Amino acid sequence: MSLDKEIFNGKTLSDLFGEIYDNSKDTRSQVQGLIRELKPLIENIGDATLIVPMIKEYMEIGVKNDDALIKMATIVQRIVSAEAKGESASDFDFSDLQDLLEEQNQIEEELEAAKKEEETDE
Repeated sequence: MSLDKEIFNGKTLSDLFGEIYDNSKDTRSQVQGLIRELKPLIENIGDATLIVPMIKEYMEIGVKNDDALIKMATIVQRIVSAEAKGESASDFDFSDLQDLLEEQNQIEEELEAAKKEEETDE
């Protein structure tokens, strides 16, 4: 399977893998920056119980986003493998793709809720 095969809108599988890697790296640095900023604000256990769940929520959203991209890459690999075996695209189970789209919508809703919650806390 060629990593340079276009999967949609000029995006190749190689691009998708690069995006997964970059997102993971960016999320890691964002969480580390957030922890550095919030660490001086923690003076007692009560402060920690308020701040640590916020950090956890951001980490989970980043992981879910990466999972969605990884699932997308898996779906593309299945389609390409099916085509290589001479099977038609209609033999592919598109329910996986629908599940992925629904999961992405859920992640976007969670991110918006987290942003609104952060704005109201400020």
